[in-house]
Amino acid sequence: METLGGAEFAPEMTYLNTSSCGLLPRRAVAAVKLLADELAAGRPGGAGDYSTVTAARQSFARLTGVGEGRVAVGGSVSVHVGLIATSLPPGAEVLFPEGEYASVITPFLVRGDLKLRYAPLERLADAVRPGTALVAFSSVQSADGRIADLAAVRAAAAAHGARTLVDASQSAGWLPLDAGAWDFTVTGGFKFLLCPRGVSFLTLSEEAQASVAPIHAGTFAARDLWASTYGPIEELARSATRYDEPPAFPSYHGAKESLALLEEIGIGAVHAHDTALAARFRAGLTELGYAPVPGDSAIVAVPELGHRAPELAAAGVILSDRAGNLRAAFHLYNSSADVDRVLELLSR
Repeated sequence: METLGGAEFAPEMTYLNTSSCGLLPRRAVAAVKLLADELAAGRPGGAGDYSTVTAARQSFARLTGVGEGRVAVGGSVSVHVGLIATSLPPGAEVLFPEGEYASVITPFLVRGDLKLRYAPLERLADAVRPGTALVAFSSVQSADGRIADLAAVRAAAAAHGARTLVDASQSAGWLPLDAGAWDFTVTGGFKFLLCPRGVSFLTLSEEAQASVAPIHAGTFAARDLWASTYGPIEELARSATRYDEPPAFPSYHGAKESLALLEEIGIGAVHAHDTALAARFRAGLTELGYAPVPGDSAIVAVPELGHRAPELAAAGVILSDRAGNLRAAFHLYNSSADVDRVLELLSR
């Protein structure tokens, strides 16, 4: 199986670490470099073009099946989660999977007046109960690549009147995401979406927008951006843009190009490619006597093998050690040869 993306990628090593950070396509690198050169030269365009932020927002909206009016932009998932955490009343119960990524949990924890509860991922839907205000979880777990039972959690939350928050950072870009099915989604753009760091997206249902205050509203939250530079903003945007953080323009100039590439290729094609490579890797690991975490994820984890990550890196293969797991993440710039290279090294 050959790579997708053609000449957009040219990794010098066997790179299987997209769960930590995705590779930038050449078009994104060129966009960031051009902006930096413009700023270094003192030319007018060097400060950044807000139209690139709009284009990135629109691309993400199309990739996730929602209107752009439901998408807010920012710089990190934890800030988005913090915004949601502030909207809950004191004493509200928030349900998480055991072992959930810290950025999804901590903004709720530090409030000090919420009730936090945990359940095994495979029983998360069963753990939703009357009085649960919010179910917050990653669609794909960072530590081991397990995919949550999205349909079951959504149904259970609806049955008990709970809202839902999905962190799609480890899935958006390879696993089709219907952001409209959830009250909130948060997505870090620097993994499978191939964006530079400093790009993240928040989606909110219209109902959710009615109850979340834009507590960090600044100039970019205004309905009329350049008419609200001084003094209090008289009118906030009527869409999710009122939750925007001031964008890091170099990152969003790159994001525009990266997301356009994913649209050109199609998430369906990327999903088929990534999961086929992951299945090949799982089968090879099993033949070697290892026991990878089962499933259909593009992320493959091998328990108690994380200690071999430095050895593999020295041999030119980049994976990660997470919670003791050796974690490999396959994406559009990987090929069958990459799978075979890792298996050959692990067989020694």
